[in-house]
Amino acid sequence: MIDREQVRKVAHLARLDLTEEEEEKFTSQLDDILEYFEQLSELDTENVKPTTRAIDVSNVTRPDRLEPFRDREAILNAAPDREDDFFKVPQILQDSE
Repeated sequence: MIDREQVRKVAHLARLDLTEEEEEKFTSQLDDILEYFEQLSELDTENVKPTTRAIDVSNVTRPDRLEPFRDREAILNAAPDREDDFFKVPQILQDSE
């Protein structure tokens, strides 16, 4: 299915410098992977719903609610630099003049 020349081409595109042994090893491994995908393509999936996981899992989340922090001064005091009631951060944008 896949030959060493194709492995060299993919390695070149991925900026990988492979040894002769690695080329041989990856050729065999990629050929096995592609052969397995070929087997999977033979399965009838007509009545199978698309899924992202093999088992049904859902994240446990809490509602996102805006709540003011009770000790604002503590947060401001913990900042590396502050100016009055604000965090002071380095300027990242230049003036447009």
